[in-house]
Amino acid sequence: MPSQPLDLAAVRSFENLEFLARQLVDGFITGLHQSPYHGFSVEFSEHRLYNPGESTRHLDWKVLARTDKLFVKRYEEETNLRCHLLLDVSPSMYYPRPGYDKLHFSVLCAAAIATLLQKQRDAVGLVTFADKIEVQTPVRSTSTHRHTLLLQLQQLMERTAPTAERGGTDVAGVIHQIAQQIPKRSLVVIFSDMLGRSQQDQAATLAALQHLRHQHHEVLLFHVMDRATEADFDFAERPYVFEDVETGQRVKLSPAQVREQYRAAMQQYTQELALRCGQYKIDFVPVDIQEPFDKVLHAYLVKRGKAR
Repeated sequence: MPSQPLDLAAVRSFENLEFLARQLVDGFITGLHQSPYHGFSVEFSEHRLYNPGESTRHLDWKVLARTDKLFVKRYEEETNLRCHLLLDVSPSMYYPRPGYDKLHFSVLCAAAIATLLQKQRDAVGLVTFADKIEVQTPVRSTSTHRHTLLLQLQQLMERTAPTAERGGTDVAGVIHQIAQQIPKRSLVVIFSDMLGRSQQDQAATLAALQHLRHQHHEVLLFHVMDRATEADFDFAERPYVFEDVETGQRVKLSPAQVREQYRAAMQQYTQELALRCGQYKIDFVPVDIQEPFDKVLHAYLVKRGKAR
């Protein structure tokens, strides 16, 4: 059964993000068990394939009954992934409107990934940033640490959008800083709309992503957008005052005046971003906040397998 798009407004009604993330992950796991993707379901359900000749002591008989395959329960010493979640919290991430913005979507996805990591007893840390790092947690695998991390994410969901005067986004600067700080090979998961103020900013961001790969980290970039308006420029035909939430600059126009040029520019930018990520062996995943979040978790599971 296909997943339904997230109701981001409903997410705000949950006071406990930890409970909501667990419910979403459990639903995702159930969906995978009912799908052909058994390899994914066992990957994050703390199992591995049984190797002929080894002890049958830790075989999971319930999984055998369900899948007709032999899997062994995985324990803490077998999982040692270190994951850093980087979350862009700049003004543009509060678009398009409260309760239906890119930040709420990213927070929920980050909480779900943190929950999956804890199920695997893998270590996770959180970094939030705009023009500089705002929050940076240690990288740990305990349930207490995950609880603290989810409380940080909960606070983000309760914040109001910052004004443009508070600064824009410095994705490049933050990524360079993180690349220098991470001591061990890790998985770095980034949630950002990747919107810079200039082509120079965009070039600097690509160089920073290359820096992460140069340090031998696996990188998964979720390019978070409201596709209808930010990529397709799908606005009704009437005059608007468009405001750049990063700079505060305003311009009055009708969508038809710029739609064709805007779409071409956005397509060129995203294609360039995807091409460069491919060259650097970075997993680039465009994500529409109006679509089901399962795409994010599927991409994470694939990347997790590569990073081990």
